[in-house]
Amino acid sequence: MSNIPQISLNDGNSIPQLGFGVWQVPDDEAHPAVAAALRSGYRLIDTAEGYDNEEGVGRAIAESGIPRDQLFITSKLRNGAHDYEEAKKAFDLSAEKLGLDYLDMFLIHWPVPEQDKYADAWRALVELKNQGRIRSIGVSNFLPSHIDRVVAETGVKPVINQLELHPQYQQRDIRGYHDQHDIKIECYSPLGSGAVLDNETIAEIAEKHGKSVSQIILRWELDQGLIVIPKSTHEERIAENFDVFGFELDDEDRRRIDGLDDPENGKTGSFPETMNSLF
Repeated sequence: MSNIPQISLNDGNSIPQLGFGVWQVPDDEAHPAVAAALRSGYRLIDTAEGYDNEEGVGRAIAESGIPRDQLFITSKLRNGAHDYEEAKKAFDLSAEKLGLDYLDMFLIHWPVPEQDKYADAWRALVELKNQGRIRSIGVSNFLPSHIDRVVAETGVKPVINQLELHPQYQQRDIRGYHDQHDIKIECYSPLGSGAVLDNETIAEIAEKHGKSVSQIILRWELDQGLIVIPKSTHEERIAENFDVFGFELDDEDRRRIDGLDDPENGKTGSFPETMNSLF
């Protein structure tokens, strides 16, 4: 198995700290991209029902020849399937498309506060975990108030909250909450959806180390104990993003990147408070 650091979760399981994401990757491109990622050494693959590429991901997994117990496969529940019974049906369909008997992790993709059914969806995930269909359950884009509610209603904590997090949007205001409750943060858009790649400060640090900007960003995130899932459809970049364990940032590098945080303007995606689209 690849020598990727493992992060311990609050349910006793563990997850590779570095994985491969396929957001905005069409199904026909997901197949070769995931195949390239698996060849490069990635073992955590992150998809979602809403990405409409689970079948392509599943084909790559099936063709890889990698033993199932060496893979960590994550998907996420559609916003339009938060009803208790619908959530269980949606999970069954995800597993079928991926060609898997179980998933290592399944997340609620968004809380969708206007719909106000995320607690029902969480109950469904708890049941599926109890049945052994899912090893670990978590959430994505949840605010602390959303997490507090599902824990209060079920007594079960998410293992992970998957959040947009990168140098220009560092989520410092809620890091302490997650630490206190032993809920790990998994960074989606860890490169800021490309918005951070032309940052002059990071470019200077990259030149200093003889590395790419993306490698510097990923190393900075890994150093903080965050789980990261960069995305690319280019085989050379997929491999480059995996090659982030052979160098170290120094304290000055980290201080400079820490200083790039822009909580007011740095976010590139939707906000949990107002994301109510039922995809």
